[in-house]
Amino acid sequence: MKTKNIFDYPLFALGFRPFFALAGFSALILILLWNAIFKGTWAAENYFTPTYWHAHEMLLGYSVAVISGFLLTAVKNWTGRPTLTGDQLAGLCILWLYGRIAPFYANLLPDGLIALIDLAFLPLLAYHVTKPILAAQQYRNLIFTALLLFLAYGNGLIHSEMLGLKAHTAMVGLQLVVGTIVILILVVAGRVFPFFTERGLPGTLAIRNPQFDQGSVVSAVLVFGLLLFDVSGIWLALPALLATVINIARVAGWYVQRIWYVPLLWVLYIGYGWIILGFALTALSAYSLIQPSLAMHAFTLGGIGVLTLGMMARVALGHTGRALRASNAIAIGFVLINVAAFFRVLLPIAWPNGYEIFIYGSTLAWLAAFSLFIFVYGPILTSPRIDGKEG
Repeated sequence: MKTKNIFDYPLFALGFRPFFALAGFSALILILLWNAIFKGTWAAENYFTPTYWHAHEMLLGYSVAVISGFLLTAVKNWTGRPTLTGDQLAGLCILWLYGRIAPFYANLLPDGLIALIDLAFLPLLAYHVTKPILAAQQYRNLIFTALLLFLAYGNGLIHSEMLGLKAHTAMVGLQLVVGTIVILILVVAGRVFPFFTERGLPGTLAIRNPQFDQGSVVSAVLVFGLLLFDVSGIWLALPALLATVINIARVAGWYVQRIWYVPLLWVLYIGYGWIILGFALTALSAYSLIQPSLAMHAFTLGGIGVLTLGMMARVALGHTGRALRASNAIAIGFVLINVAAFFRVLLPIAWPNGYEIFIYGSTLAWLAAFSLFIFVYGPILTSPRIDGKEG
């Protein structure tokens, strides 16, 4: 007799569903909590220091949730092999959730246990992503296993400092995590942007250039590697400018003017534009012309934030059998997430004295964007496919 799964619900039919839902809710909750901490209106015992908690949770909480949902879904498509569903998928989600909650129990739980709960997630995800890749002998996709393990290593560096095992490793770990996520995005973009453009705009031919594909990743590895070693001046500025130029050339081959009529496309291109801007601002920060944190937020809030929202919106429609058309509400959400990045990155450059006002405006825009995402996509993620297929 077949045992019925406890979590036999549409929400756990495929990886993107629960992890995109968790990402959406965490994008709201984490920023609301951070805003309260930033203003000093809320203080709670935490395993992390406040700044490290914010950075860790936005990168290894929110961003990793999106990456998890995407990879568990994409790997199934690429390999034709099943990935986690039902109870096993729910178990992985619960582990991710425990990782978000446990740091607030620093007075009740040993620090080592808090770290172990969080550190366990990425290696386990890597295992479940790698298993179907090896079964299908698609060895080139092992790049994603390597990137997940780099994320796990960066997370380990953060926890090493929090546990008192090593000094001054948390910031290095965070930089490694940001660089790894950006590189993962660049790899994925080369696979999906041309395809999405051609499918979204019939009759369009996106020009793929393997040299630019490779150059974009190699130049990004060089830039983030130099940042890890705290290099500045011309030795950082030149590679950053090179990364800027190569990525502009790469995107130019895919770009057609008609993308501006398709929100599911322009949001991705603008998100990539924030990453390119991040490289350009890194070149300026190499000479202390701007604060390095502004370049970093171009990569994170701008690049990662905009692209993850855009990818979640598109993937959720495509894998629930719906037409690939963004609703008016989610199109407004795409605008708002870019407004959040504009307030956080560009306005402080133009008017440094308005920093606190801009942070507040960025927070409101972010919260509004993800509120719209939850409102529109909550029912989509929790309902069966409309075409009756599995997933």
